Amino acid sequence: MFLGLVVSVGAMCGISTVLALIMVAAESTIGNYGDVKVSINDGEKEIDARGGKPLLTTLKEGKVFIPSACGGRGSCGLCKCKVKSGAGEVLPTELPWLSDEERKDHVRLSCQLKVKADMDVEIEPELLYVREFRTTVVGLDDLTHDIKQLTLKLEEPDTIDYKAGQFVQIETPEYELTDEPVYRAYSMSSVPSNKHEIEMEVRLVPDGICTTYVHNHLKVGDTMTVNGPYGDFKLSNTDKDMICIAGGSGMAPLKSILYNMREKDIKRKATYFFGAKSKRDLFLLDEMKQLEKDLHDFRFIPALSEPQDDDHWEGETGLITEVVDRHTDDLSNSEAYLCGSPLMIDACIVVLKDHGMPEENIFYDKFA
Repeated sequence: MFLGLVVSVGAMCGISTVLALIMVAAESTIGNYGDVKVSINDGEKEIDARGGKPLLTTLKEGKVFIPSACGGRGSCGLCKCKVKSGAGEVLPTELPWLSDEERKDHVRLSCQLKVKADMDVEIEPELLYVREFRTTVVGLDDLTHDIKQLTLKLEEPDTIDYKAGQFVQIETPEYELTDEPVYRAYSMSSVPSNKHEIEMEVRLVPDGICTTYVHNHLKVGDTMTVNGPYGDFKLSNTDKDMICIAGGSGMAPLKSILYNMREKDIKRKATYFFGAKSKRDLFLLDEMKQLEKDLHDFRFIPALSEPQDDDHWEGETGLITEVVDRHTDDLSNSEAYLCGSPLMIDACIVVLKDHGMPEENIFYDKFA
């Protein structure tokens, strides 16, 4: 019996070894797609690459950058582009992000689609002008217990042109949480007139690859690679009253927009609702008070959803949607600028529409 058991175990080990060798061989043959060519916007730019990598990665390696707030994990849906040929069938991981109309129009999620053959791709023309920048960390300041203000000096190129409200992607190098460089998207909180520096507000997410690196590993004097600018979240060219709503690091693009309004002497009535859990989650209060003095007609309303006893808070309390509801009447001739989590933004949209705001007047930047 013992001899039979030994023979059986040996046979199973042999079969496992053979299967492992077959898988390795399959990976090196079936998964080897050879050299491919990606043609962008009818040949305006072409990338020669080895097949087998996601389209998002292939484009990035060819210095063509598509926004991806989640860094290619398939959880934000931002990295869409039209693939006119060479794509194959839509993958199950793409389906949640693609409407019926988009699927008919050959739109794909570039982080999920692998380049296995020559492709003909169409992207927004302005994305061909997105650039990669080498920067130096010149500021890394605590705003709250879990939000740092990251300031980068541009080295090469040494200037950037962007609109208040836009974002960049910063590269996290290989370290203990990732075995390859990873990009994440962050809105710029700085004023566009300062073309030599950009700043971002980075909130620490538990086990977040990029946020952990910024909070626990990055130091002043380190170099970082970023690319951008991206996004169409920006101030409209109207004179409508503004309702701004944000929480946490959603402060960043709204701060940029408001500071830009002050610099350009844009005279619009604006009310800014900022939600936080407790007093320790509030920041830039002095800066907002100064804006109340400097801007034409601006009011800042911070609110705490879970104030602590030792906060001695005398301001607004409750969910930010409740506070907005209490402080607004007819919004049919107003615009809204929202930045935060999808759940927060979706809840705010309901309240704004209940007060008569047309949906086309609601602009937002959802965090992935």
